[in-house]
Amino acid sequence: MSTRGRVVLVGGGPGAADLITMRGFRALMSADVVITDRLGPTMLLDDLPPEIEVIDVGKRPGAHTATQEEINALLIDHATRGRKVVRLKGGDGFLFGRGGEEVAACHEHGIPVEVVPGVSSALAAPAAGGIPVTHRGLADGALVVHGPQPIAPKAWGLLADGTTTLVLLMAIGNLQGHVADALAAGVDPRCPAAIIERASMPDERVTRTCLWTLVLTAATAEVRAPAVVVLGGVAHAAALEPKVAHAS
Repeated sequence: MSTRGRVVLVGGGPGAADLITMRGFRALMSADVVITDRLGPTMLLDDLPPEIEVIDVGKRPGAHTATQEEINALLIDHATRGRKVVRLKGGDGFLFGRGGEEVAACHEHGIPVEVVPGVSSALAAPAAGGIPVTHRGLADGALVVHGPQPIAPKAWGLLADGTTTLVLLMAIGNLQGHVADALAAGVDPRCPAAIIERASMPDERVTRTCLWTLVLTAATAEVRAPAVVVLGGVAHAAALEPKVAHAS
C-alpha cells in the first residue's frame, strides 16, 4: 500500500519571482511534482531540481489546458501515490483562484493540504503602480470584484458614494459593460481610473484616465491582460502629491 502524499497550495504572488513568500519558495523547491498555472512566478520553474516533475495546467483565453475537474484529479492522483504536490498559482489561491475548490476536492479524498498565502495582485498591482487602495481622505475601504462577469449594483453604489476603492480583476475583456453599468448606477464620469498591466514585472505599465474615457484610453493604449483596474479617488495621478498652500 502506497504512502499517502500531500498537497501544498502555494500563492506565488503577482508575477515577479522575488515576491513569492519564503515558505512558498521552500515548498516549491522540495516538491515531487509542481502543477502550475500560467500566471505568477513561472520563471522559478527553470531553477527547479531536474527530478521535480512540472505539469502546466495554465488556463488561457479560448484555450484551456485543463478543466478544473482535471486539475483536481491530478492533485488527488499524485498525492495518492505518495508524492508531495505543490499547486502553484498566481497571486493568492483563495482570491478568485479556485483554490478553495481544490482544497475541498483533496479533503474529500482524505488528502492533507497546506495553504501558503500569496501576495494578491488585487493589492500588489496598485501598490506597484504607486496607488494605495485606501488613503486618508480619499478611501476608507476597498472592494475587490471579479471582472469577467457583470458586477453587482451594490458595488457600483459603494464607488458612487466616493469613499470606497473598487479593484477589478480580470476585467479587461468586459470594460465597456462595466463602464456602462457604473454610469447607470450614478458613478461620476470623472471618477479617476487606472490600469496596471503586468504588475511587478520589468515591463509593468500604468495607464491613468477617468471612468468616462476608460474604454477609449484602454483601446488606444492597447491594454492587454494580465491587468488590474482601479477605480476611485486613489487612482488620480495627484493623489499622493503634496498639497500646495496658497497665500492669502
